[in-house]
Amino acid sequence: MEIKLYDSELKVMEVLWKEGDTTAKQIAETLKEQVGWSKTTTYTLIKRCIDKGAIERIEPNFICHPLVTIEQARELETTELINKMYNGAADQLVASILSKKNLSQEEIKKLKQLVGDLE
Repeated sequence: MEIKLYDSELKVMEVLWKEGDTTAKQIAETLKEQVGWSKTTTYTLIKRCIDKGAIERIEPNFICHPLVTIEQARELETTELINKMYNGAADQLVASILSKKNLSQEEIKKLKQLVGDLE
C-alpha cells in the first residue's frame, strides 16, 4: 500500500514514529512546540492522515496509531526522487550523492558491504 504523504503530514507521522501511539492532543502540543502550529492545524492534518489510511484513530481519547512505517514512507519518497530527478536510474542518484560528500573510511566500508550484499 503506497500512501503519498506531504511534508506537513510527515511532521505528524514523525511524532508517531518517534513516540508510538499518541493522543491527538499530545501530537498538537508537540507540534506547537516544534513548529508553532495551532491545535486546529494539527487536527486538520491528523484527519487528512486518517482519511488517507496512514493513521488509525483509536478511542477513547483520540489515540493515533501509525499504519505506515517510516521505512515505507522513505521508500516511496526515494522512488519518487529517483523517478523525478534521475529518470528512474538509481545508480545516478547514488553517484550524485557520493560525488558531493566526503565519506569517511567507515562509511566507504559500509557502502562496499551493501554493494557486496547485492551481488
